[in-house]
Amino acid sequence: MREQYQFKNPENPYAIVIALDCFTGLQTARILNKRKVPVIGIAGKKDHPCVKTKAVEKVFSANVATEDFINLLEEIGPYLKQKAVLFPCSDMSVFEISRHRERLAPWYHISLPAHSTVEMLMNKFQFYSFCQKEGFPIPGTHFLKSRADAEKAANSLNFPCMVKPPLKTPLWEKNAEKVYKVETPEEFLKLYDHVHQWADILMIQEWIAGGDDTLFSLNCYFDKDSRPLATFIARKIRQWPIETGVSALGEECRNDVVLEESVRFFEFVKYRGLGYMEMKKDARSGNHYMIEPNIGRPTGRSAISEAGGVELLYTKYCEVLGRPLPENRTQTYKGAKWIYLRRDLQAAMAYWKRGDLSFGQWLKTMRGKKHYALFSLTDPVPFFEDLRVTFIEKVWKKRGDAAPETAKKSMATAGKRAG
Repeated sequence: MREQYQFKNPENPYAIVIALDCFTGLQTARILNKRKVPVIGIAGKKDHPCVKTKAVEKVFSANVATEDFINLLEEIGPYLKQKAVLFPCSDMSVFEISRHRERLAPWYHISLPAHSTVEMLMNKFQFYSFCQKEGFPIPGTHFLKSRADAEKAANSLNFPCMVKPPLKTPLWEKNAEKVYKVETPEEFLKLYDHVHQWADILMIQEWIAGGDDTLFSLNCYFDKDSRPLATFIARKIRQWPIETGVSALGEECRNDVVLEESVRFFEFVKYRGLGYMEMKKDARSGNHYMIEPNIGRPTGRSAISEAGGVELLYTKYCEVLGRPLPENRTQTYKGAKWIYLRRDLQAAMAYWKRGDLSFGQWLKTMRGKKHYALFSLTDPVPFFEDLRVTFIEKVWKKRGDAAPETAKKSMATAGKRAG
């Protein structure tokens, strides 16, 4: 037997967290470990701060965006005493698992809808086209294959708008921002001429009026019969980068429109697995619009459901194994919050400089029970490693030097003391 594939043979089946090298993977490993679920991690970058967690038994290295990690799973599978449960934590790992589900089926439980549904929900061109056809509410949207398409959109849409590709290409990720906000048709056409070379298709979409706090989301889990076993509504308070980034601070809330429309959508497409739908409420009209789904994986704010008392990830684990479901699956609206502290400080500073956030307002948003993206008293090293990598090495890189060993040692010591 290959030594690296010798496992402890626990009573409970393993959970395999794929893309442990991101805060979503870290959160997933911690949540499952807390439920006494044994966890194995797969990471593309084994030196990533999140991989330093104590919540996993072993970590394997593989490219989680390609078939590389599928091959690894096939190697690991025969050494597992029980079928494991897969928890992919990135879009591409979801797609690869879906594409190779028959290869993995002998050793792993996979909770996903049909592959055609996975493709439709992951490709924004297909998703928005589907919504337009079936009457689900989305902002005004155009897909651009040429300069002529861009000119037509510039003449017909209401600005400001946002511009991004329906599916990010490696060239786009290397050269462009995640998304661009353009204020005028002229600004849009100038941007199009600059970025169109990095994606085969671009998408322009009307900007829905409202701040970060008008962005709502449903995190959910649907069983094999497309029934919602757990649902949780939250909203953003701040995101980084501001206006166009990912959540930095979120809180649970009640929004029955988001809940009903999102559940209706997932039931309509015969969905199975972990799901997420983001919707935005227009500050002028009060209408809600679907912005994007994330499917087959936990999201950054999946962990807020844990702080709010809904055992979302453990529900998946139990359901695929045919075990009794956890009792805590109904949202009780206790006002729980989720925070990525470093990113929220960056966002708060940007809003403060813009005159949109005072110290008192910031302090008020920080009150209440919180679940941290990285920080943990019982598992502190990922948090301190993130600080070291982000701040110390970045500062010293600007000076043309490597981070001093004394600084590295002091951060490592701080991490050990916090433990």
